Amino acid sequence: MANMAQAIRMALHYGEENLGVQDIFGQDVGAPLGGVFTATQGLKTTWNTPLDERGIIGMAMGIAMAGEKCVAEIQFCDYIFNTIDLLKMAGNTHWVSNGNYSVPFVLMTPVGAGIRGSVYHSHSFDSWASRLPGWKVVMPSTPADAYGLMISALEDENPVLFLKPKALMRVRGEELLPGEPESEKDLKAMIDAPIGDRSKWKPKWPKIGEHRIPIGKGKITREGEELTIVTCGRDVLFCNQAADELAKEGHSVEVIDLRSIYPYDWELIKESVTKTRKVLFVNEDTEVTNFGEHLSYRATKELFYQLDAAPEVLAGKHLPGIGLHPNLEDASVPQVKDICDCAKKLLSERP
Repeated sequence: MANMAQAIRMALHYGEENLGVQDIFGQDVGAPLGGVFTATQGLKTTWNTPLDERGIIGMAMGIAMAGEKCVAEIQFCDYIFNTIDLLKMAGNTHWVSNGNYSVPFVLMTPVGAGIRGSVYHSHSFDSWASRLPGWKVVMPSTPADAYGLMISALEDENPVLFLKPKALMRVRGEELLPGEPESEKDLKAMIDAPIGDRSKWKPKWPKIGEHRIPIGKGKITREGEELTIVTCGRDVLFCNQAADELAKEGHSVEVIDLRSIYPYDWELIKESVTKTRKVLFVNEDTEVTNFGEHLSYRATKELFYQLDAAPEVLAGKHLPGIGLHPNLEDASVPQVKDICDCAKKLLSERP
């Protein structure tokens, strides 16, 4: 089964062949590397840019406003912060032009901790991204969702920020995409470039069928009755594991994978929290002005009389950076034990 990097690569190939994608670009996006995580390896419309994040975003905006479909990548989200003003402009162009101009491009960037990337390669960007009106923002937790969300992003008429969890890029999925070969070795032989000379290598793309994940639709990954945990990206795996461990102790915990940070599936959250009457929001971004705080505020405001305990937010520590040592990284962003401890605290509360 495909890992997330392979799934994104196949979705982009589908975009080249069927959705009019004409340019996929960024630092090291083209040959021979095909992206630092190989998510653009073997694609025919890729090209390399200088190390210039502002230039990459500006180019994408120009291509999109000229009516062509493109995908740009910032190699790590840690280096996207100097483009905030351009991202703001991309998000408001349709609005300020009274609907005369759209900027429909996809911006990919790897996010989060989990690869021992230290200060310069461990940032999150989901909370920052949620403050960019006009953008749609997605973050998959599985290869199948990465494929389906990318197809939807390529078809959308808005700028879409595609956040790729760094720690999940090599994690294989548990379900086959339609048309994907069953053997991992067969898929690797078809679409992964060999080590060494790649000058004559060309991928042999499988015929992947229709698979779309609507932007704005979350999913329940664990069903439960006593507590709702809302999360996304790498933390979905942690929250699933925490729910499984809590189940061994007799607790019933529901886990929601947002998949889309904006627009987010409030109806799914509302239905679950109304049932369980307790909710915990989990993500890796720093805890001050965290997106989870917005969700907690909305849950409190709209579901106050359905709640048996105050909503909780478990997020990354408010630190200038994440240390290189595993102990420092694990202490900086939520781990399974942290999720279990916070969940137990909520489960123990009585109205």
